[in-house]
Amino acid sequence: MSDLIQDFNDYRSKMNEKLLADNNKIVKRIFNLDTNAYAEGTLDVKTKELLGLVASAVLRCDDCVKYHLETSYKEGVSKEEMMEAMGIATLVGGTIVIPHLRRAYEFWEALEEQGK
Repeated sequence: MSDLIQDFNDYRSKMNEKLLADNNKIVKRIFNLDTNAYAEGTLDVKTKELLGLVASAVLRCDDCVKYHLETSYKEGVSKEEMMEAMGIATLVGGTIVIPHLRRAYEFWEALEEQGK
């Protein structure tokens, strides 16, 4: 597995475990809400993940972008679909999103390489 992907997932898992073990009711409810919001509903998971990807890019959250990229990849999003969504994110967010677009593209390439 690519170090880029492994490092991200290891850190995320370790810190989520610590945060949830702290037993803060508000944090636990936010995590639960986030999980349930991306579940299958009227919109399919793939569409919700692409929406999350665009919102994350516009808000310039690299961790969120990586999370939604990986989940989108697992849901069968194609590189073309991802790039179209990131194009919308760059349009909406402006040129300040371009560095996040670069890192997203790099992470996607790592996902593709891992999937081979």
